[in-house]
This record gives sequence, structure tokens and C-alpha cells, in this order.
Amino acid sequence: MTKGKKYVKTLTSNTLLIGFLLVFFSLSARAESSPTEQVKSTVESILTVLKDKSADTKIRRDKIRELINNRFYFRAMSQRALSRNWKKASQEQREQFVTLFSQLLENTYIGRIEAYTNEKVEYIREKNQSPKRSVVYTQIVTQSTDIPISYKLAKKNDQWLVYDVVIEEVSLISNYRTSYAEIIKKEGMDGLLKKMKAKVQEGDKPDTIKQTG
Repeated sequence: MTKGKKYVKTLTSNTLLIGFLLVFFSLSARAESSPTEQVKSTVESILTVLKDKSADTKIRRDKIRELINNRFYFRAMSQRALSRNWKKASQEQREQFVTLFSQLLENTYIGRIEAYTNEKVEYIREKNQSPKRSVVYTQIVTQSTDIPISYKLAKKNDQWLVYDVVIEEVSLISNYRTSYAEIIKKEGMDGLLKKMKAKVQEGDKPDTIKQTG
């Protein structure tokens, strides 16, 4: 074989290899960018942590919080929870709210998901509402019933981030929004922040902050 033919053969082989790798990584990227795949990755990781009974409860929850922080879009959640009151709040109040609301949401989600440690999770379907909005429908299969959990997601860069979780047809965000609006109406934004701080300090797992007074 001449030197020229060897060069052409080598070049052709390298081109095919590069082409294969480009297709492979392109398909991998698309699979990784799927809303369902990203939600599944986080949920399965959370369940793996929950099933590790050798770890201390606090350590398990810290790991879960880290996973949630990487997938949940807390600022968008905060804006939706406050609704029109978000624009009325000062920058400092907004930042405080995002921090506190993130902690309360983590506690609520962890409290709910901890009850379903050993059950099977099925990923039913996803519904793309727009290029940057999607809903992933899942259900937890138990011996007695199926518990539906839907994740509403927004695309930010290459990540699909959760901005609401609907558990058994109850939205986590809507669950807070009504209570927060009533508290702000009576006690103002500072009154709401005070109540939220108290809940965080108690270390409870609240489903909502109840109206007082």
C-alpha cells in the first residue's frame, strides 16, 4: 500500500471515529437535557440517600438538601409564592424571604418524601408546555395506592429546574401562597419574615404557616 493510500485510509478512519463520537455525545447531551432524565437523576439520588440507614439522620438530610438545592429553582418558587407581594417587597426582604422559604420548602419536601423510602417510583410522562417549560409526571407505587407527584420545571441554561411540586394534587407553592397573602395583609412583609424565622428555628416540617391573631 502506498503512503498516500495509507494516509487516506487513516484519515477516513479518524473521520468516521470523530463522526461517531460527535453523534454519541450529541445523543448523550440530548438525553441528559431531558426534563424526565434530570428529575429522575435527582429523585433516584434522594431515594438512595434515604435508604442508607447506616448514615445519621442529620447527615442524610444534609445530603438531600444539597441534591434539592441543585435541582430546585428557589428564587422562581419564592416569586410565585409571594405573587404580587414580590414586587412590593424591598431587595433585602426578598433575599431574606428566598433564604427562609428555601429552608421551609426543603423541610416540607423531605418530610413528604421520607414517607416513601421503600416504594417504587414510576416516571409516567412529560409534557413540554414551551421550549423552556415542562411538567414531569411521576407516581409512587405503594401496596395500597399510587401517589401522584408532578414536577413543574423551567429551563435555565442546560438545566431543568423545579419551580413547583404537586403532591397528590396539592401544589407546594399554592399551599403557601394563600397563607402568606393573609399574613402580609395583616402584619406586613416583616411580620411574615418573623413567622418564617420562628418556624425555621423550631426545626419543624410545616406544610404551611398558619394564620395567627
